[in-house]
Amino acid sequence: MTDFVTPPARPRLAIDGDSRSFPVARVFCIGRNYADHAKEMGAKAEAIFFMKPADAVTPDATIAYPAETADLHHEVELVLALGEGGAIVASGVGVDLTKRDLQARLKEKSAPWEIAKAFRDSAPVGTLRAGPPPASGAISLSVNGEPRQSGDLDQMILAPEALLAELGRFFTLGAGDLVFTGTPAGVGPLKAGDTVKAEVAGLPVLEFSIPEARS
Repeated sequence: MTDFVTPPARPRLAIDGDSRSFPVARVFCIGRNYADHAKEMGAKAEAIFFMKPADAVTPDATIAYPAETADLHHEVELVLALGEGGAIVASGVGVDLTKRDLQARLKEKSAPWEIAKAFRDSAPVGTLRAGPPPASGAISLSVNGEPRQSGDLDQMILAPEALLAELGRFFTLGAGDLVFTGTPAGVGPLKAGDTVKAEVAGLPVLEFSIPEARS
């Protein structure tokens, strides 16, 4: 049987020191996994899950400022890459981009806020490194060289294995899945012309820019 339509190709992420790539299947995200970030958002420090589509993931060095927002926020995160059986096979640095103004309006109505989180290119991810993820170490983000976010991986409420166990209660995790593990405090706005540098100790650095809009 042939396909009625041709689906887009899966996003693929580079693996440090390996000629193979990581094809993205699903993207799971955890919110409020750092108590200090939950506090700055005025929320309870309690892990919550949501998803992004595969085409939210991008390895591109430039990302267009998205439509339908005037308050795009950055959230640096450790990203887990899963293999067969949902085992962690690699990890990298990611940024969860959020249309904060749109999210706030949806929260006021107690409405789902996927449209503030799940837009195309809303999940930049850097080169992955094979092997187990770091259990501790600095996680940080700067914009135009100015420090914005800073924390340590050991501040996560749910560490990677505990996070996967909780997520596995609701989903059968498998090869190609990515898991964003939450962000420390200091999230803030991005604008056209900004350059972002996101880091997790021991992993390849993620850098991208948001070009000025053409007139």
